[in-house]
Amino acid sequence: MISYTSTRGGSPELSFADVLLTGLAPDGGLYVPAEWPTSTSVDSSLPYAAFAAEVMWPFVDGSIERKAFEQICADAYGTFSADDVIPVTTLADGIELVELFHGPTLAFKDVAMQLLGRLFDHELGKRGTRVTIVGATSGDTGSAAIEAFRDRENVDIVILHPHERTSEVQRRQMTTVAAANVSNVAVEGTFDDCQDIVKAMFADVQFRDDVGLAAVNSINWARVMAQVVYYHWAGAKASDRPVSVTVPTGNFGNVFAGRVAKRMGAPIGEFVVASNRNAILTQFFQTGAMTIGGVEPSLSPSMDIQVSSNLERLIFEILGNDGKAVDDLMAKFRSERHVSLPAELIPRMQESWLGESVTDAETIETMQMVHEESGMILDPHTAVGVAAARRRPDSMQRLVMATAHPAKFPDAVEQATGSRPPLPAHLADLYERDEHYTVLPDDLATVQAFVRDART
Repeated sequence: MISYTSTRGGSPELSFADVLLTGLAPDGGLYVPAEWPTSTSVDSSLPYAAFAAEVMWPFVDGSIERKAFEQICADAYGTFSADDVIPVTTLADGIELVELFHGPTLAFKDVAMQLLGRLFDHELGKRGTRVTIVGATSGDTGSAAIEAFRDRENVDIVILHPHERTSEVQRRQMTTVAAANVSNVAVEGTFDDCQDIVKAMFADVQFRDDVGLAAVNSINWARVMAQVVYYHWAGAKASDRPVSVTVPTGNFGNVFAGRVAKRMGAPIGEFVVASNRNAILTQFFQTGAMTIGGVEPSLSPSMDIQVSSNLERLIFEILGNDGKAVDDLMAKFRSERHVSLPAELIPRMQESWLGESVTDAETIETMQMVHEESGMILDPHTAVGVAAARRRPDSMQRLVMATAHPAKFPDAVEQATGSRPPLPAHLADLYERDEHYTVLPDDLATVQAFVRDART
């Protein structure tokens, strides 16, 4: 049975079930396995749900019964519209798209959230307890979480999003859900401000205990665990060429899941971390340093982030699993808004990690080119990934994680292709639905008071 430890070394190890409901460690760190499964050999001919249960089983063994877990996986991935759940398609230039957007809310977050909703139900039902989930979103996490947790008996959920900094489709997918246990808050600030509020709530032990606080942002290990699966799924179809995986990312959870898959034996040679103009991750992987700047709006708003929470999990690994060193480095980063890795560690990191940033103009150009070459419409985040992947040699097998359906970003698609993509049938009336959300200032106490009052 795998236990889980905090990246900052100041919290006791926990089981998977406790990590699921705890989210952020009490010392402010993120949970990771104390020991890693070193290899996996899963039959790639299995249906995705069965394949997923096999890959994830080492992480949950001892906390949940095998048959119950297999059923949870079957139920979670039965909500996807694609027969094989996550299709892999090939562009005209040979780049392969791993399509992660066929879930209920049309974004890759569904892959983990549909599983999380059912895992929470299972564990809370066993314990006879109730929790309050508070999450921050730059656009897609919120709608995926709300869809996964709406109307569940043992959960209240409050989602914070940056006011007027998501696409209209992203906002409406959250704010038009009429469920008694769902509340939406538009914070007058950036995604990083929303994320800071959530982290501060977890650091407030009294508040955390009073409301039964739980997390479904990618600070929750179970989110990362579910995303590990599709790297194995795509890797099982890899050729004999070196595999380069490009991931458009903001909070780093999606691409860190790929790192976990590689540790388990997935045939991945390198990761290309693709960012937009908010390129703090590009800076990190190119120089080993990070400086927090202002968040600039872009055509790919889900990546408009300066502080990538899940990077801490990789830093923990780079620093030799030294929790004290991680704690000191992250404290310096927050206080001075700049930090550098020890110089001797940077070349080793760069052996398998590359950072690339893509401008809005390059994003539009890539969307236009792919549409002309193949008739395929990309969302702007996936276009950032494709543009970055095209900088890698075509002697490699280039995989790009396609993170969202183009209909979530119709303005960018229209700018690139001249037409607006239609919403799928189950969302066709989205613009006619009533919205329900509250605009609040970027103030911890104000948001905490709202959360207390929002519980059903």
